[in-house]
Amino acid sequence: MFREMRRWKQRIREEECIRILKETPRGVLSLIGDDGYPYGVPLDHWYDESDGKLYFHSAKEGHKLDAIAGCDKVSYCVCEKGYRKEGDWALYINSVIVFGRMKLVEDQEKTREICTNLCRKFTEDEAYLQKELKNALPRVQCLELSIEHMTGKLVHEA
Repeated sequence: MFREMRRWKQRIREEECIRILKETPRGVLSLIGDDGYPYGVPLDHWYDESDGKLYFHSAKEGHKLDAIAGCDKVSYCVCEKGYRKEGDWALYINSVIVFGRMKLVEDQEKTREICTNLCRKFTEDEAYLQKELKNALPRVQCLELSIEHMTGKLVHEA
């Protein structure tokens, strides 16, 4: 059902893909938007190792949720900052592309867990976290991406 990577020699292992998903703070979610147009939106994410799913937060209405209601099939792309080897001008960049199905998270405890872990990717400030949970949690709709296919690739930009 999913295509194999054309440049398979650049493929990175699943463990490396998961490391990238855990450590990279954001990526681009791609959906089928209005009138069949692609809709890509940058989002923060949290990878939950306990269930192997990606989680996001969102407003309770908008283009993203309308697109998911129309078609739950999505892709999500994450890229690391990249690095250079000594004496080389071109970057080496790891990227991961995930294909799967997106659904709304309805459970309030799971929503709290997702929001807590997303916030902790950016700060350890517990007072800030508690303030955000108190003020923003009622307005948040979390999303769950069940991964059906994942590939990772190391690209050398030369």
